[in-house]
Amino acid sequence: MYAIVKTGGKQYRVEEGQSLLVEKLTAEEGAKVALEPLLYRGDDQIVDGADLAKVKVEARVLSHERGPKLRIVKFKPKRGYKRRTGHRQDLTRIQVTSIKLGAARRAARAASTSDAPAAAAAGSEEASE
Repeated sequence: MYAIVKTGGKQYRVEEGQSLLVEKLTAEEGAKVALEPLLYRGDDQIVDGADLAKVKVEARVLSHERGPKLRIVKFKPKRGYKRRTGHRQDLTRIQVTSIKLGAARRAARAASTSDAPAAAAAGSEEASE
């Protein structure tokens, strides 16, 4: 079972227990974060599109790191123009803790039944007036 998730403008194929480096997240070390699923592949089914509301992918932030230094060189021949700069990207190491396929119908049904007594009470008050 695996999922394709999107974070930091990139897409990653993740499995439970996998550790990966992503663009820096604002969460602190040890915090749990929810990742946006784009596709879920289980043992016998594939979930995508509107059904992704059922899929939950959670990860734990292990650490905040910096990537390797990239050297940028600008040079224009015959003009005496040379510039050298560098860049280090801020990254976050996360570990995928769970990939779950839940039933969205149960959650919707529970919400509608919890609203039903309140709606019935409001309807009976209107009938008495």
